[in-house]
Amino acid sequence: MKGTKESGKSANNRPRRNSSRKPDQQLALTVLMKFRLIVNSAKRHFKWVENQCGINGAQLWVLWEINEAPGLRVSELSTAMAMHQSTASNLIEKLVRSKLITRKRARSDQRVVTLFLTEAGRALLRRAPRPARGRLPEALYQLPRNALSELDKLLERVLHEMGPTEKASMRKPLAELLASK
Repeated sequence: MKGTKESGKSANNRPRRNSSRKPDQQLALTVLMKFRLIVNSAKRHFKWVENQCGINGAQLWVLWEINEAPGLRVSELSTAMAMHQSTASNLIEKLVRSKLITRKRARSDQRVVTLFLTEAGRALLRRAPRPARGRLPEALYQLPRNALSELDKLLERVLHEMGPTEKASMRKPLAELLASK
């Protein structure tokens, strides 16, 4: 057909779509796909943990933290896992009911509660999939400080552009956020 290239129309007289994206758009889509892969990898790890252990990824992380520091306080646990203290308390309650951890009150101050693994908790942790803290947290802990700092700045900028409204979700376990309902 005469003039199709010059007019910007295809042979069937419809406007041609420019299938090539601008380099910045293509790079943005590549980054988006990596976010998807990160989320999917984390979700698959949580499902694997639950299938292998019968507890979720956040609960396994609790067991790992208590194993690393027997006698850990609830406030210390919530700090170690970057979550709200009430969220940590809910996780602890489930693990106590499952007889995987015990709570002990300090003799000197009954308000102070410390956490310990039971034998069943230690056995579960020994046979649990690794990394016990989860794939994403473990990957982040492996990054050099300067790379982690740069990633933090870049994610802060992404969040600024998105304008998130539910900042409380920052203090919820990833396993809870990714759980299929």
